[in-house]
Parts: sequence; C-alpha cells; structure tokens
Amino acid sequence: MNDPNNPCIFCKINQKELIFENDYAYASSDSYPVSQLHSLVVPKRCIENYFELDEKEILACNDLIKKLKKKIMSEDKSVEGFNIGTNAGKVAGQSIFHCHIHVIPRRKGDVDNPQGGVRSVIPSKQHYTRKIKK
Repeated sequence: MNDPNNPCIFCKINQKELIFENDYAYASSDSYPVSQLHSLVVPKRCIENYFELDEKEILACNDLIKKLKKKIMSEDKSVEGFNIGTNAGKVAGQSIFHCHIHVIPRRKGDVDNPQGGVRSVIPSKQHYTRKIKK
C-alpha cells in the first residue's frame, strides 16, 4: 500500500482533477466519496491541519467552499444540505497530514436519521434528546 503522505498526494496538483483554484487553495473531487459530488478544498501550502491556516488561506478556502456549494446545487437538485468538516490529528481520523476540508452534499433519505450530523464521529453521541429549559 502506498503512503499518501510520502510524497504528499495533495502537494502535487493534478490539473485534470481541479474543480476550482485560487492563489491559496484548490478544490477537487474526493477519491473516496461518501456521497455523490463529495469534494475537497485543499490549501496549496503543505500544512498539517486547519489550525495552521493563516487568515488569507482561511478566506481562500471559504471562497472555494461557497463556490462548490453553488456548483453542486446547480448540478444536482436533490442536494438539500451539506456537511463541511476537517480532521485535525490522527485521533480525529486524519490520515493524510496535509490540511483538507470535506464538502459533503446531503440528500433527503441518504441516512435513516441525520440528527446530530457531524456528531456521528462519536456514534453514541449522534442521536440525543434536547433538554427543555424551564
């Protein structure tokens, strides 16, 4: 099995796979999508995780996230929501140690109960009952 970190698979931009690009980041399709049109936003500077991004990189990534949303929504009318997230650190599930942000389109019925969304990274915490304040 090839190590995706040696050399880093996100450092060499494949122009054929680009969806969008700006000075600090690029967007491409995810190689192992969890839903149709699952995409990645990747800063061009090889840094380990989101917390190392500088302000220009954060704004550049955010710009691409919004462009992806617009493109995906125009291409697939069944998309009604999104999960946007990043893994920071091995214990958080990060396996490629070059920051990347997942943009995952969601469709009604793609899971039985979507309550909790990103909370499902810890399955026992995904579904919860909201406490009513008195």
